[in-house]
Amino acid sequence: MKKSLAGLVILLALGMTASSQVKIGFEVSFKEPQAHYAEVEMNISGINKDYVDVKMPVWAPGSYLVREFAKQVEGFSATAGGKQAKFEKVRKNTWRVYTSKANTLKINYRVYGFEISVRTPFIDDTHAFLSSTGIFMYPEGMLKQPSTVKIIPFKGWSKVSTGLEPVAGEQFTYRAADFDILFDSPIEVGNQDVFEFTAAGVKHEVAMYGGGNYDASRLKTDMAKIVESATAVYGENPNKHYTFIVHNYAQAGGGLEHLNSTVLGASRNQYASEEGYKGFLGLVAHEYHHLWNVKRLRPVALGPFDYDNENYTTNLWVAEGFTAYYENKFMLRSGFVSPEEFVANLASAVAGVENTPGAKVQSAASSSYDAWIKYYRPNENSNNTGVSYYSKGEVIGLIMDLEIAKATKGAKSLDDVMKAMYLQCKTLKRGYTDAEFKSMVEKISGQSFTDFWARYVNGTTPVEYDKYFGYAGIKVKNENEGKSVPYLGVTSVKKEGRIFITAVSRNSAAWTDGLNVNDEILSIDGSPVESSIERMPAITGKNVGDVVQINVGRDGIQRTFKVTLKANPNLKLVPVAAEASAEQLQVRKGWMGI
Repeated sequence: MKKSLAGLVILLALGMTASSQVKIGFEVSFKEPQAHYAEVEMNISGINKDYVDVKMPVWAPGSYLVREFAKQVEGFSATAGGKQAKFEKVRKNTWRVYTSKANTLKINYRVYGFEISVRTPFIDDTHAFLSSTGIFMYPEGMLKQPSTVKIIPFKGWSKVSTGLEPVAGEQFTYRAADFDILFDSPIEVGNQDVFEFTAAGVKHEVAMYGGGNYDASRLKTDMAKIVESATAVYGENPNKHYTFIVHNYAQAGGGLEHLNSTVLGASRNQYASEEGYKGFLGLVAHEYHHLWNVKRLRPVALGPFDYDNENYTTNLWVAEGFTAYYENKFMLRSGFVSPEEFVANLASAVAGVENTPGAKVQSAASSSYDAWIKYYRPNENSNNTGVSYYSKGEVIGLIMDLEIAKATKGAKSLDDVMKAMYLQCKTLKRGYTDAEFKSMVEKISGQSFTDFWARYVNGTTPVEYDKYFGYAGIKVKNENEGKSVPYLGVTSVKKEGRIFITAVSRNSAAWTDGLNVNDEILSIDGSPVESSIERMPAITGKNVGDVVQINVGRDGIQRTFKVTLKANPNLKLVPVAAEASAEQLQVRKGWMGI
């Protein structure tokens, strides 16, 4: 046994030595940026194999859809030991290079990038955005290997912005401790406007591409407030530096979180209006919170990543939904919205979920699990069959927070759960399970959440919003209550002067009486349709129970439907003035954190 153990130790030592001798480096250049190409050279040394499989990820962490980044690769070639090497594609995202035990391997390929988003590469004559999972390959079995990346900017470009660590003394050269870090570090190359601020003891760089009517000095002050508010929840900021990459276009939005950076989409002229400016700060608050929630406080399935396949979890309602909820809390605590606006925003969020027919069909846990096949692949019936884990998770975060504050008389809140779970993940060096998250909520609150989980996480029970807002002495009113507003139940779009149905709401009049998506609405009770169907006099002038005659064109054939109008079922929640008891005010203070 001693000999066997000694032999095992020697084998492990040899394996570690061999692994440590492997060196991986990338060089990215741009010969034809105007044609949307990046040139990638990958050098591997210290190998001693008959062949090496190199792979391109099929998805980008944080965006739960298989995107098949390998489809944008072309011009693949390889040399081993300085000689042309044979290779073949053995899987959709895998190239096998026969190295004949040569010590060095050089691989060249091009990547086409022309999709404007926060999760895909984009290259043109003004800049290059390198979303790393769509640019860099990795040798199979070597995800834990470090690598270097050297960027050679196109002529006239002078700046590189990234969360990667720079290599001392080498311009535009960076080091990643492993491929998980490389794939979590986007790179912006060009002439972006760069400014910095320090908050929570961390230096933050903001790289603005595309211009815009922003005030850098104002942004530095206000973004720092959000950083401080978020850090206050967790008690520490785990980064030495952080990078915001902001893409300003005529119309843009969205964001994607990374370990010590984020990519944001914005409209370049939105900063001048109060609504637009707050919208941007809300996006900053959302993505910055991911620094903890998702990147470190994460479901156990989300890391280490499988870059070849879907990574399933039932907890995106926490990962994304709670982040959406905390976006509102950070905006409140940073002073950008009033308590009244905060409550109004949350009341609107509750109504949004309740007004989604699919919320009565799909649970938050199921929505999380099915993100790969549903959320990022919506169709005309999605609103009837599912609910967003963002919006449902935001509502669950709200009512869970209020329940904890009520149970502890304002002494504790969801903040305490999030901090405790962050520290648990940090200590255990792994993500949490759904059972562990529930257990922590129960520990902090001092009460069972089994029924809560059954109703709101794994079930589709409508939210008792009066009850939960009432804990904090807040009353909300449904402005549609008691009204009998006729409702057809369709959305439509105008194309070249013609009106087409784009969605039909479950159990609405249109659903029951046979109108379909893609029907062209020709007339209602003989009146031509020229704009929004729901606002037509032929609808608004009717009563619930009235029958309207709708002529449609369907597949080139005219058809007539008699539709019996139903009442509009949608909630429209607004806060109203109410007296609050001392206990309710205590709950409110603990909940809001101000």
